[in-house]
Amino acid sequence: MILFLLAQIVTPAPPAAPPTVGPPAPEQQRWENCVELAVGDPARGIAEAERWRIAGGRFLAQQCLGMAYASQRRWISAGGAFETAAREAEAARDVRASKYWAQAGNAWLAAADPAKARTALDAALATGNLVGLELGEAHLDRARALVAAGNLGGARADLAQAVLKAPDDPMTWLLSATLARRTGDLPLAQRHIKEALARADDDASVQLEAGNIAAMSRDEASAKAAWERAAQLAPGTEQGIAARAALKQFAPAE
Repeated sequence: MILFLLAQIVTPAPPAAPPTVGPPAPEQQRWENCVELAVGDPARGIAEAERWRIAGGRFLAQQCLGMAYASQRRWISAGGAFETAAREAEAARDVRASKYWAQAGNAWLAAADPAKARTALDAALATGNLVGLELGEAHLDRARALVAAGNLGGARADLAQAVLKAPDDPMTWLLSATLARRTGDLPLAQRHIKEALARADDDASVQLEAGNIAAMSRDEASAKAAWERAAQLAPGTEQGIAARAALKQFAPAE
């Protein structure tokens, strides 16, 4: 019987893109300028967001501040800024609060704080204002938080929604396949890793999990091929290292 290694469930992704529907023209222009700085020159973006906040920029300035922190990978600060933006938007009865809660949840996941992520994502989904891809991504992120907390049943329910609302995101299928393998549902794992491969066969995480699922299926040739591909795609990463470790079982005995 060949062995397989557990793949990492997810690599935290950066917070979702800001909403495209904005405030009246003057504020919209300042928001766009602030976001451009937040992404391209985060230090200047932070300074601009703070100036704007002091001048009354409210949740728009706070969201820009969160994006600047996220660009610097300062996830705790980003999560706090997005939460402040969400609360201020709620106080103003602005529907964008749901988007800010979702961004906060994503940032808290990146900060390795699944409890705070769950709280923020619960708030985002409770509004009922998220639709389409944004709704699917929020369910995906809450599934990640639930997996981290050990609530696999709850994660499966969220993933059922994520694959419906965000079917083009390979991470949706990857997480679903990994969770299915971990809970012993091999047919579901096989179907969903096939979907992930169809969308991102050049992703080392997807190939690593494909090898794990093939190993669980006792398909030695496919497991070896997938792990070799993962090791080639990302030799210096956690995924590549895990793939090489799995491949050692195929080395000739000394």
